[in-house]
Amino acid sequence: MSENKRAVKAVVPAAGNATRFLPSTKSVPKELFPVVDKPVLHHIVEEAAAAGLTDVLMVTARGKESLVDYFDVRPDLEQALERKGDSARLERVKEAEGLADITAIRQGGPLGLGHAVGRGASFVGDEPFAVLLGDEFCEVDDKLLPRMIDLQAETGGVVLALMEVPWEDVSRYGVASVEATDSDDVVRVSGLVEKPAREDAPSNLIVIGRYVLPGAIFPEIDRTPPGKGGEIGLTEAMDAMRDNGTPVHAIVFRGRRYDTGEPVGYLKTLVEIAAKRDDLTQFRDWLREFASEL
Repeated sequence: MSENKRAVKAVVPAAGNATRFLPSTKSVPKELFPVVDKPVLHHIVEEAAAAGLTDVLMVTARGKESLVDYFDVRPDLEQALERKGDSARLERVKEAEGLADITAIRQGGPLGLGHAVGRGASFVGDEPFAVLLGDEFCEVDDKLLPRMIDLQAETGGVVLALMEVPWEDVSRYGVASVEATDSDDVVRVSGLVEKPAREDAPSNLIVIGRYVLPGAIFPEIDRTPPGKGGEIGLTEAMDAMRDNGTPVHAIVFRGRRYDTGEPVGYLKTLVEIAAKRDDLTQFRDWLREFASEL
């Protein structure tokens, strides 16, 4: 049965219009916005590959062919770098090409996260798989995704990732009600609420963009009626599975998560990662000086 198997494939929903970044996203998908010299999507696929998920489906939309092109081989570019003797940049280009086997399918309209995940049914089959949202990533060294895969293989159910946020921020997110387990950072999820008012929130643990799901989620998505705006929600499908007895667990993540889904988060990510780079010490020096003048 599928619960005895481990996830080996990943689905990356990346079909959105990214209206918060207009007009830039008229021509450049936000998933390819650079974080210094490596786009957001590279970090996401890198995170998947580090967890052993080297078969990746991109759920895209018209005009986002460049998401797949980024991971394709560029002989002309490689030859130009070889002629210049630029081995460092050549190595970085080849790194992107060798991270994973990339497949793409179009979502067919802004029909919700559940619908986007459902487009992966033929790619995944009835096996467990991971979903990595296309606008956030975690530090590979924190090993969130490998732990989620391990937990899903053990429980056979749905595994989420949660993070604690200040109570005043809960109304911006999906929030989980939870029960403790024998492990300090693993909880049972007893319910999910989308963007509750602070006084109605069952906890200050929000759902972040990493899921490990059983293949049984696909028929549940098919049964999920469209909600607000005609969108099919992944939360509703997962909640229906929980109501029908599927175990839902979560890892409470206390590592570093970079959220690039809106301009402020993207800028924070860019500055934080640039400030950590040993080859960009001049940027750190400038940043200190600039901050002191604010």
